[in-house]
Amino acid sequence: MSEQNRKSSSLGTWTRRSFLATAGVVGGGLALGITLSPDRLKMASVEAATGDEVMLNTWVKIAPDNQITVFFPHSEMGQGAGTGLAQMLAEEMEADWDNVTIAQAPATEDYINSDLGRGYVIGEGANIPAFMYPMIDFTFLQIAGGLVGQLTGGSTAIRLTGHHGMRRAGAAAREMLMQAAAAKWEVPEGSLTARDSVITHDASGLSVTFGELATGAAEFTPNLKPALKSSSEYRIVGRSKPRLDLPAKVNGTAAFGIDVTVPGMVYATIALPPSRGALVASVDESGLTQRVGLGRVLNLGDVVAVTADSYWTATRALQELQIVWEGGQTEVSSDSVRAQHNADLDRGEFEVMDEEGDVSIAIASGTALQAAFDVPYLAHATMEPMNCTVALKGDQAEIWAGSQNMLFARNAAAETLGLEPADVTMHQVYLGGGFGRRAEKDFVTVAARIAQEMDTPVKVIWSRETDMANDTYRPAILSRMEGAVESGRITAVRHHYVDAQSGMPDSERPFAFQYDVPNREIGRVICPSPIPVGTWRAVDFTQMGFFNETFMDELAEAAGADPLGFRIKHTSDPRIRAVLERLGQIANWGSNLPDRHGMGVAMVKSFESIVAQAIQASVTEDGGVRVHKVWSVVDCGRLINPSAGEAQITGSVIYGLTSALWGEITLEGGAIQQLNFPDYPMMQLATAPKQEVHFIASDEAPGGLGEPGVPPVTPALTNAIYAVTRDRIRSLPIGKHGLHAA
Repeated sequence: MSEQNRKSSSLGTWTRRSFLATAGVVGGGLALGITLSPDRLKMASVEAATGDEVMLNTWVKIAPDNQITVFFPHSEMGQGAGTGLAQMLAEEMEADWDNVTIAQAPATEDYINSDLGRGYVIGEGANIPAFMYPMIDFTFLQIAGGLVGQLTGGSTAIRLTGHHGMRRAGAAAREMLMQAAAAKWEVPEGSLTARDSVITHDASGLSVTFGELATGAAEFTPNLKPALKSSSEYRIVGRSKPRLDLPAKVNGTAAFGIDVTVPGMVYATIALPPSRGALVASVDESGLTQRVGLGRVLNLGDVVAVTADSYWTATRALQELQIVWEGGQTEVSSDSVRAQHNADLDRGEFEVMDEEGDVSIAIASGTALQAAFDVPYLAHATMEPMNCTVALKGDQAEIWAGSQNMLFARNAAAETLGLEPADVTMHQVYLGGGFGRRAEKDFVTVAARIAQEMDTPVKVIWSRETDMANDTYRPAILSRMEGAVESGRITAVRHHYVDAQSGMPDSERPFAFQYDVPNREIGRVICPSPIPVGTWRAVDFTQMGFFNETFMDELAEAAGADPLGFRIKHTSDPRIRAVLERLGQIANWGSNLPDRHGMGVAMVKSFESIVAQAIQASVTEDGGVRVHKVWSVVDCGRLINPSAGEAQITGSVIYGLTSALWGEITLEGGAIQQLNFPDYPMMQLATAPKQEVHFIASDEAPGGLGEPGVPPVTPALTNAIYAVTRDRIRSLPIGKHGLHAA
């Protein structure tokens, strides 16, 4: 074995943030990571390893008992990302799945998710020479630190972190273990096989576990461009594996933010301004009942907090305060936002996003259509309200929160507290729903500000009303579309829309019309929202999907064509065609339906996945809408975990139906009008439809699954309603049209 292929076996000095330039041998453990820069591979935080474990690398460690732990730089909020990422790593590593566990990566710079950015920009990198990887990885590490951190969103975990990072982590780990076994037995590596965390030399009958090889494997340098398995060799990926986070959630041991308790902790609840930008003019405590356990009333200028020994005591006291606010955006209303959007569209000054041919001539010569669309603000409405626990001790802080970007949350808290980021320790807990809401930092920074006023740890819980009234909403926007058909085909589409800047990067935005049209003109006018907006499950695809797929049905009707067949006719993409054709088969499209039942169809490609849905719905004479069944056909590329994938699609359908039927946030005098579930209903079990989900077998790179099931839901439903009522729905929710959930 060449000495150039071995690392020094001497231990370097371990610090909290360690560059493992040495072997990293401690006891009998091993940790192997994925980022393909030499410096990046040697990064790890000491606290990630305990006992005999050792962090040799960033993302995976092996204990002497052969237990493998996969660290992942994403949040677990019910989507099963940790399990899927572990499957991808374990597959390439040839690990025994029964001995694999997962852990949230620490919120330190060592665990910046550079693979997310690297995978997004350069993809597979198959043609990049291995010697360039150090430079490439270092570059993306620096970029990701400021732009990505440890983001969970955009359906990126599997399609980017997993595909471009975790697979390589497992493969590099397997190669190091094989090298260690070859050195131990003085045999060629090619004579060895790895399977189920055991390496075997068939000729001699010798075998050794990964755990037993950990120390020796730690001496080898990871291959920056390891050989990856072909999908025909997979035994873990593509199989339905139980989610590794579920046992703790079933037996009650899983810790969510709302479950956190710290010795000496008090509770706090808050009041925020009724309109954005308002400040506290006065706080009258004269009506406050003195209760056992009541703590302090804190006036922070734009936040009023009450502390107590229980959340209930703090909440009752807060309700008794007379808070007067002054200033703020009291002139803002839903009507004023809509008027501004119409004025912006009327000006006709658009940034061209896609352009081909001559739309005006094509519209003039064909059967022309026009349509205007209107979608409202939407709240995230996570089941677990916002909460955060902060404990300060001198120039150190500990924070417990469920965040979709723990590293950015840490940095924001450090800035608020006037501390260095390294002096803030973040404890990630499970998230009771996120959908983009917990990618924001406000619930962490508010808790940090309150903690500064206290000499005890404090757990800050937002009430449902406070959360709903102070969300970062999916934007309300308007859209105007024109099109033409001639001889059964679409000849032109013009689409002008408001872009309220949700925070989604332009490179991911769904501005294009997704069918084959020779003459296109797509333009936007940027109109920032007067209230905070942000990412919402599937982000802009939910808006554009509604606009495009509703208009596609209108074009089909103008052409005298079947809506599903019309879509198939207008795509040259074989993957889209296959999804639509399969949908027609499983939904028995075109069959006879009961009286006042209709079928609707929609297809949206988002986050590198294609989802087409058919919905059967009925509408009673008095406008009662009932969704009976939803069929979904999905091409998400390589499917990592079928059962988890099906769960994501069925959950997305419920989320989408909820927003279509009831979702609407309105403003009056700058204040949000919907404050709790009676005002902002959720779909319940009694009215949930039957569902059938089919996946197209594919060996393409994996796409997302946490979000792509949402965008087609609304247009499929409104198209189904139109099939019954012949009244086209172009504004949401459907309750605006004399309809209600039955």
